[in-house]
Amino acid sequence: MTSLRLPAGMRDFAPAAAAARRRIAETLLRVFERWGYARVITPAFEYEEVLALGLGSAAREAAIRFVEPSSGQVVALRPDITPQIARLAATRFRDEPGPLRLCYEGTVVRLDRRARSQRELIQAGIELAGVPTPDGDVEVIALGAAALAAVGLPRPTIDLGHLGLAREVLGALELPDEALPLARARIAKRDRAGLAEVLRSARGPRAVVEFASLLPELAGPPSILAVARRRPPTPGIRRALENLAAVIRALEQRGVAGKLHVDLGEVRGFDYYTGIRLHGFVAGAPEPVLAGGRYDTLLARYGRPWPAVGFAVDVEATAGALEAQADGRPAVPAVNGDGPGVLISGPSRQAEQLADELRAEGRRAAVDYGGLQGAALDAYARRWQFQEVVRLRGARSAPATPALSRGATRQPKARSSRS
Repeated sequence: MTSLRLPAGMRDFAPAAAAARRRIAETLLRVFERWGYARVITPAFEYEEVLALGLGSAAREAAIRFVEPSSGQVVALRPDITPQIARLAATRFRDEPGPLRLCYEGTVVRLDRRARSQRELIQAGIELAGVPTPDGDVEVIALGAAALAAVGLPRPTIDLGHLGLAREVLGALELPDEALPLARARIAKRDRAGLAEVLRSARGPRAVVEFASLLPELAGPPSILAVARRRPPTPGIRRALENLAAVIRALEQRGVAGKLHVDLGEVRGFDYYTGIRLHGFVAGAPEPVLAGGRYDTLLARYGRPWPAVGFAVDVEATAGALEAQADGRPAVPAVNGDGPGVLISGPSRQAEQLADELRAEGRRAAVDYGGLQGAALDAYARRWQFQEVVRLRGARSAPATPALSRGATRQPKARSSRS
């Protein structure tokens, strides 16, 4: 008999979990659109050579490739949606003179060679093109904090790095080619002793070497920037530090709801990001629920030099954080509206009429055709996330027009009501 199992790393979501994740994604998109971002939909896979133009080395390694039967060409499942937005911006919107604000939601699939499996992630994100730093960075970071607050995760820790700074430092060190990845790895692991060993082969100015040796420790509140800005060893390093300081000042003046944290040792995405690197952390999630940054060279790979910055929210990590903060109880999803779901039991014609009325108001409503009674009906309602049970009484032939009392108090659990 065929084994009814899923490939490693893939999973199904039962109705309650699926509804919670859909609620998160739709809430995020509503916030994005409220900020002026227009929603787009991109395909699940593209020609590998086109997609690879906009991927960093890690993402290229994570792409799952196969041969398209109709053309015989190699295609790849998208491990990231940002390159697709960059392609759209550089082609469909090539002649757009002003800022371009686009948002999206969809799944990405990434191969994890070490675990010999793959991961399917649900993402919702935004891309802002045509607005240089610091204004573009500040808008995107403020939007990220607002979006997380809207789904129930207020005041995230906003971790800010600067890949332009890392690039300036590592370039000025004049390390041998084989030592560059070692230096990045030691900085990323906060291994100051290991970094000192690698820096022995640096041929750059001593002041740059001394500055680089501090990177693993230059992480903390925004005041840490004062230490780094005392003696920036090169003009490029000075510009990167001033840029990061300007972004932080603007965020503080704007009153962005989040705890700002600076990490000058951030080197992930070295071959992809050109400026601000952004992560959003919340209680209940071991990994960032939001990640992004500035990639001013990305659109140029598709034929239009244009500054760009953006982020993606990991919907699954967000759902996990919400459940952890609720002591493991999944949040009740508002599927068709903001009110509680209603399960209606009773004569079919009356129940259907009431359900139609509630749906017209944006409520979630369903009719029980199974004839369940008493506690069995209440248990069914709880299993399927209906917060209220309405029991209609009357002959099936009675042409009644039932309606819920608009002033009634509704409890957050299955309960009995009368029309």
